[in-house]
Amino acid sequence: MPYQTNDYHPAFEEYCETIFELKEDDVKVIQARIVERLQVSRPAVSEMIKKMKDAGLVLIDGTEISLSVKGSRLAKQVVRRHRLAERFLTDILGLSWAEAHHEAGKWEHVVSPRVEAAFLRLLEDPTTCPHGNPIPGSDYQTPKGTSALAAISVGNRFVIERIPEELEFQPGLLEFLEESNLTPGENGTVTAVSPDGTTTVDVKGSQVGVGAFASQRILVSVG
Repeated sequence: MPYQTNDYHPAFEEYCETIFELKEDDVKVIQARIVERLQVSRPAVSEMIKKMKDAGLVLIDGTEISLSVKGSRLAKQVVRRHRLAERFLTDILGLSWAEAHHEAGKWEHVVSPRVEAAFLRLLEDPTTCPHGNPIPGSDYQTPKGTSALAAISVGNRFVIERIPEELEFQPGLLEFLEESNLTPGENGTVTAVSPDGTTTVDVKGSQVGVGAFASQRILVSVG
C-alpha cells in the first residue's frame, strides 16, 4: 500500500510551507509575495488561499495572511522534512546545494515518519539545513549578535550563520554562494563596499563580490 503522508494535498503543503518561510524571513505575507515565491498566477493563489481558509489552515486579516495552529503544524512538518532531506542529499549523497534544494522539494511530500527517524539517526540530529536555516523541532539555538553581511564594516571579520530561504529562490545564487565558499561556519573579512551596495569579502584568500540584495539578507556574526 502506498504511504500517505497526511490528510492534505501536496498543494496545501506547498502553500503552508511558503507562508511559513516568508514569515520566517520577516516578510509580510500577502498574496503578491506568494505569487512571486511560487511563480503562479494571482487568481490561482487567490483560489488556493480561499480553499485553505475553508480548511482551517490560514487566517486572513485584511490583505495579510497567516497560518492557523493547524496550518502552522502542517508547515513545520513539511519544512522539517525538506531541510532534513537537504542535509541527507548534501552530507551523505554529495549533491550540490541547488540540486538538493530541488530534490528536497519533491521528497518533503513523501518522506514517512520512519524515514524521517532514519535521517535523524544517520545525520546525528542536525539542527539546521545546509544553508543554516533551523529545522523545526530540533534543538536549534539562535546565534547571538547576528546581523546582515551588509552591516559589517570594512576590515571587520565575520562568520556566516545563515542563508535565508528567500535567497534560495534567486536563480543561480545558491550555486554562486556554494562555489564561493560563502557557507555557514565559514569566516571572512569585509574588504570593500561599493556605492551600489556590493560587499566585497575575502574568504579563504579569494575576493568575492556579494550583491546588495544578497548582502542585505545573509546573516553573519562578528568573528
